[in-house]
Amino acid sequence: MSGLDRALMGEKTAAIERHLNRVAQRLPADPDELVPMTDASDAVILHLWQAVQAVIDLAASACVHFRLGTPQNYGDSFQRLAAAGFLAPGLAARLTRASGFRNVVAHAYEQLDMKQVSGGPGGACRLARLPEGSRGAHPVGGYR
Repeated sequence: MSGLDRALMGEKTAAIERHLNRVAQRLPADPDELVPMTDASDAVILHLWQAVQAVIDLAASACVHFRLGTPQNYGDSFQRLAAAGFLAPGLAARLTRASGFRNVVAHAYEQLDMKQVSGGPGGACRLARLPEGSRGAHPVGGYR
């Protein structure tokens, strides 16, 4: 994606929303109920991974567009955006951790800890449990 193509950003944002809604639909209320090798855990992990990957893609494109340099890794995209004032530092830190989750899913799936995925303190599914209307309410750097 060259620059920040508004139509493509809209499509990615809608895809992220759909994936997070799917996570919220399949995520058990009790973290102990999310167990490996079940339809629920497969759906939660797949959709969370896809949502995180889409956010990573947007962040890397934003770094290039805003001439922040080429990120060295996924987490670096979020740190560069935060350093330039486009993301709050706390959000950048959470997204950097989410990129680590993405790497574990992609490269070491068998090492996933379902309690960490399910939404305990710092759990990967916390984004899917945000109140309705809060996701997407704060565009990157006010860019619309």
